[in-house]
Amino acid sequence: MKKEKLLIFIITYKAKKRLYNVFKKINFKKIKNYQVHLLISDDCSRDKTIYYSKEILKKFKHAKLNINKKNLGYGGNIKKCLSFAIKNKFKYAVMIHGDGQYSPIYIKELVMALKEKNYYASTGSRLKSGILSAIHGGMPLYKLIGNIFLTKFFNFVFKTNFKDAHTGMWAYRMDIFNKIKLNELPNTFNFDQLIRIKIIQKKLQIKEIPIKTIYADERSQLHIMYAIKFLIISIIYFLKLDYFLSK
Repeated sequence: MKKEKLLIFIITYKAKKRLYNVFKKINFKKIKNYQVHLLISDDCSRDKTIYYSKEILKKFKHAKLNINKKNLGYGGNIKKCLSFAIKNKFKYAVMIHGDGQYSPIYIKELVMALKEKNYYASTGSRLKSGILSAIHGGMPLYKLIGNIFLTKFFNFVFKTNFKDAHTGMWAYRMDIFNKIKLNELPNTFNFDQLIRIKIIQKKLQIKEIPIKTIYADERSQLHIMYAIKFLIISIIYFLKLDYFLSK
């Protein structure tokens, strides 16, 4: 029986050695029943990230490195990887961050969740196991409070019941992009929010998988900017003014 194709794509920007540490945590034996390929997509780093990316290529023969000639932004880099998955006819794609914030030990669980009926995406939820789990994992208090508030507001607007609407750990059934146009999604940090909204609007399901929280270097200014935009977008949909987002 032919193995299903699975793409693990790691998005990186100034990740340096953390990228290599993420790669070492991937348990390829757990996903041996899939035809696994690895794509590292660097968003125009000017440090040793490329060096460590090339070290990974030496360790895994089904690995490919993409280096963006200019910075495409968080969403733009994701779209580049998903376009690669579509073009090469992968059944599933799992996104990992090169900075190590999301552990790759959950890859198999994320993919298995996609085999359930009508589940086209799965996410790693840092709050599904409770607030204490997030605190023990080192989630900053300001971010924990913001996450809870913004997730509850998101659930109120869209009549959903997510525990963590801000996670950056995603897996996709690639046929979802027969229903959602990739080029309509933004290149910004709010890519994950907008694709979540698109999935909800199409009446498709997202499965949340509990994951451990990992925090190291925090760039609070970026998080605050992201949170403000997340809230604004949610309010726009609440007021049914989302028509203007497509203009």
